[in-house]
Formats: sequence, structure tokens, C-alpha cells
Amino acid sequence: MSVLAASASAIKRNLASSTKGARMLNGRTIAPTINHNSSAGLKVLAVLYKGGDAARQEPRLLGTVENQLGIRDWLESQGHEYIVTDDKEGPNSVFQKEIKDADILITTPFHPGYLTRDLINTAPNLKLCVTAGVGSDHIDLNAAVDRKIQVLEVTGSNVVSVAEHVVMSILLLVRNFVPAHEMIERGDWQVSDIARNAYDLEGKTIGTLAAGRIGRLVLERLKPFNPKELLYYDYAPLSEENAKKLGARRVEDLKEFVSQCDVVTINAPLHEGTRGLVNADLLKHFKKGAWLVNTARGAICVAEDVAAALKSGQLNGYAGDVWNVQPAPKDHPWRYMKNTLGGGNGMVPHYSGTTLDAQARYAAGTKKILENYFKGLPQEPANIIVGIGKYETKAYGQR
Repeated sequence: MSVLAASASAIKRNLASSTKGARMLNGRTIAPTINHNSSAGLKVLAVLYKGGDAARQEPRLLGTVENQLGIRDWLESQGHEYIVTDDKEGPNSVFQKEIKDADILITTPFHPGYLTRDLINTAPNLKLCVTAGVGSDHIDLNAAVDRKIQVLEVTGSNVVSVAEHVVMSILLLVRNFVPAHEMIERGDWQVSDIARNAYDLEGKTIGTLAAGRIGRLVLERLKPFNPKELLYYDYAPLSEENAKKLGARRVEDLKEFVSQCDVVTINAPLHEGTRGLVNADLLKHFKKGAWLVNTARGAICVAEDVAAALKSGQLNGYAGDVWNVQPAPKDHPWRYMKNTLGGGNGMVPHYSGTTLDAQARYAAGTKKILENYFKGLPQEPANIIVGIGKYETKAYGQR
């Protein structure tokens, strides 16, 4: 097991008493009143999403600025400063101002604080980045390697949640559910308008682009639907045991893979090798009228190319919850795109991995990572994306 936690004696400052009354920064940050120049422990900065009334009414919405992963009291009891914000865009944002002297950064894939190389260069104290969830592509991982900043995430915390969302998304596209529901809301009733583009999942060829933790869970959940075949594309083959258990066949050429699938689901991390992977050229090789589901990362697909493929009929549907920019701008093409029959859009906000069950898991996992770091204990190897000066995972491409 790799020991990648900094020694507590090496990183902790002498604890000092301080006033800890609640305060607001720029009207958007909840933080204790602690002098930034004090020696009262470490400065922990968290960028989370704003929960509003829902978070105030539902304390289990732990991933919000209101409920703060449930770790404020614990952190402050040890003398650490904890700043939480959703204000993350631009040089005057709380995120970009407070990162300059932060020791630890907590971010989330659902409202990502984009930690670029330039921002890393402004943060000389930064030693640890924790993703509350799964997926750390919003951090410049190469820059983290160069600066010897550790990057950890709560691996496995929401893989079931996302896999279930994938299966739901596939079904709502294949069964033409969204237009059917919209018809009912309008007060209309014309079964033929829906049924002409509704199909069974049984007998279809379904493939996952990447067969890691989520991809395997998706294949496992699709098997009972009795598909014609389950396929996967991944640079790393499944073990013989897993391939046999799932009944999945590997296709090594990407264009050949998509050409065989009625349904493609993307379950790959975002990195240099996957950014913009699904573009106009690749979409030409899809079966005409295929369905595409992406709950991985929006930037794996070229937004305008997907919208054009849907409009032309090359794709029959596209669904997912991830966007190349989050929050998605109001004029984003994925908000309004339709297939040739006026349906085929199953897009929602990024929430597949932040169910209440998932939030409990990733909040507890974040606390455990911090606890290990403070105490100088080993981290779970599966949680380590970047160790001290090197990648500790192959999930973000072949290195």
C-alpha cells in the first residue's frame, strides 16, 4: 500500500485560539472568522454547489454549500479553517481569491472548480486536492504531478448511482419516453406518434465505451434485458473471468465498435485521449439511428457535432447529465436539440452521481481522506489519482 499522506507533524501548524463566528465572503461563502495569518491549523477550501431551499429543508444534501459535506464542526474542532463557496468563475471569484493561500482544496464534479495550471501557480501552499465524488478531470493533473500536489477522489462512492442512471437513460431513449410524457402534459393523446419510434431493448447490441468500474456495472445491469450482444471498447481488456460473467465481447477498433452498436454508453474518464473523441468523424461510423448515452464527461463529445447528428437522424437519441461546461449556459445546444421526429433528448443536470445515497458515501469518504492526511496514515490505493510527483492510476489514460 502506497503511503501518500503527509506527516501530521510536518504539515500542522501550532494550534491557536480564534473566534469562529459565521461570516460570509462576497455574499456567497460560509466561513469561520479566522485570521488568515493565524497559525490555527490548515486552510481548507471547498467548492460545492448551491442547494438553496432544498438544502435547507433536506440536510442529507451534504454536497451543497449549505450543508458543507457535514465536516465543518469536525474540521474546526481541530483548529482548521474551512471556507465553502459556490462562487468559482473568474479572477474575482471566492475560489480564485481563496486558493492563493489554501492548503487543501475540496471540489466536486457536479459544480467543478476548474483548477488550472495557472491557478496552481498562484497557490504555493496547496498540497492536497480531494474530489468529493468520482472524476478529477477538472484539475490539471499534469500540473499537480509537476507541483507534487496529491489528488484523491472517493472511488466507488457513486458508481452504482451512475450505472443506474445509465440504464434509465437508455430505456427512456429506446422506449421514446420523454415525448410520450410531454404529450400527456400537453393534454394530447396520440399513441401512434409515440409508438412509431419506440422499441424494445431486448435483441439490441449495446456497447460501453470503457469498461471500468461503472462500465462493468452497466453491462451487469443490462444483461437481464436479453440483448443480442454486449460489447466493450477499452485499451485494457476485461479479465477472462469478468468477460465470461458479463458475456461481453471486446472490440479493439473504436470505429468498428460503434458501427456494431444500436446503443453506445460512454463510461470513460476525461483526459487527453478522450477529449473530443466523439466528433463528427466518429459519428459517421455509428449505425444510423443509434442511441448515445453519456454520463461520463460532456467534453468527451463535441456538443455541436452531437446536436447535428441528432438533427440529421444519424443519432436517434442522446441522453446524459454531463456537459462540457457546468453549469451549462442557457443557449447550450444540448438543451434544445431534437431528432427528426421532435424527440430524442434525454439531457438533465449533472446529478446521476449525487443521489442522497451517493452523497452520504462521498461525504464520509472525503472526511476519511482528510483524516488520513492529518494523521499521516496511508490512503486507500484506489482513491489515489496523483501521488507525490506521479500518477497512481491508469484511469486517466495510458502513461
